[in-house]
Amino acid sequence: MRMAILGAALLALSAPAFAEPDLTGFWNLSFEAGDPPADLVAKLPPDTVIIADTGVVEFPEGEYGGLKLKPEALAKAKAWKPADEMTLSRVCLAPSIVYAIQGPFPFEVFQTPELIVFKYEYFDQVRLVHMDGRSHPRADAPHSKMGHSIGHWEGDELVVDTTHIAASTITNNGLDHSADIHMVERYRLSPDGKRLMATQWFEDPAVLDNNGARFIQWAKQAGQYVFPYECDPAFALEYQEAGKAGQ
Repeated sequence: MRMAILGAALLALSAPAFAEPDLTGFWNLSFEAGDPPADLVAKLPPDTVIIADTGVVEFPEGEYGGLKLKPEALAKAKAWKPADEMTLSRVCLAPSIVYAIQGPFPFEVFQTPELIVFKYEYFDQVRLVHMDGRSHPRADAPHSKMGHSIGHWEGDELVVDTTHIAASTITNNGLDHSADIHMVERYRLSPDGKRLMATQWFEDPAVLDNNGARFIQWAKQAGQYVFPYECDPAFALEYQEAGKAGQ
């Protein structure tokens, strides 16, 4: 009897203090996101504005959701026109994770203790989140649209810190970020495990005088798959022809 009690005690001591949530599965955007939980908002750094452009919402020209642009970034954004993106060289150019995460496309999560993989349908992008305690590489290491992500658990929240993101889009109306942008996300499952909530915070002092954040929520769907995106650049030619016909 004593040995059984001792064995149970040792097992309890050796067990992890908290079992990490399992984010594995197929996630699709929830169109009933509602307001972000107050405790998640409270964890955002000071001087942060939550911009409301998630899902299918797109800001009109000149609207940046409360982000305060540096003069050079503002001038560049004001000069932007939608037709700028509808060229053979740009129409199939993937955005960075800063913009890609907020869209209406689904993704799959594959989770292990040392690595979490996000497989996005949008532009067939794949993202690795290193959970093995490594640091970010040197500042002069290569940058990419997915960046370099390291993660850790804080209780039931997955915290992902991302740097080394190649310059790309913040909002789809001419506001671009620099290659020095820094992004931090917090992911949390709902109590029933059917919804995944996240805040996405970013800072970019070269472009912004304040910080930005988004609140995004996805619904879990069993038996679904991420399909190939297969962007066809010929769409740019169709767009141009349609524009000529409308003149």
